[in-house]
Amino acid sequence: MLEADIVLGGNTRIALTGDPVIQPGLIDINCNAANGQDVATLVKRQSLPASNVDAAIAAVTPGMVRTDGAILEIGTISSQTVAASINQPVKKSGRTTGLTRSKVSGLNATISVAYDNECAGGAAFTKTFTGQIVIANRGSRFLAGGDSGSLMVEDIATNPRAVGLLFAGSSSTAIANPIGHVLSFLGATMVGTP
Repeated sequence: MLEADIVLGGNTRIALTGDPVIQPGLIDINCNAANGQDVATLVKRQSLPASNVDAAIAAVTPGMVRTDGAILEIGTISSQTVAASINQPVKKSGRTTGLTRSKVSGLNATISVAYDNECAGGAAFTKTFTGQIVIANRGSRFLAGGDSGSLMVEDIATNPRAVGLLFAGSSSTAIANPIGHVLSFLGATMVGTP
């Protein structure tokens, strides 16, 4: 999570623009930043807890990621987006589960997500989101811890269009912010092939 430090917690700080973004994330390296590598710098931190999306922007450190925008195991995506629809086939490439596929099982969902107090453990706050996309996640086979932030795209072979940004889930469902809501909130546009 790019903006996990929105309350004072285990590291007694709140994330600010300019902070390093490390990979793997702190929770994956026993909260010791020395075991990760800086891959980007936090640019915008404001989505939680006030907005209806869980998203942030980071400026990539040159040489740390591909420059063509291709997603591992998916390839180059379209610069166009598509709205979610019931039973729509989708896929994503995530840090924990790799390339996985599923189908959209719900639209316009209202869900509550309990956010942890980063490395200190315990609850930081609970946020209710509306208008969210629900995806079947039987046995956590589509989305698992560490996959948050994965871009969910339509399940087609070439130049898939973005559908949503995955950010929460359980063993039976995964939740995504609709990509149009994310782009609008960030004031951004998709890059990719026309």
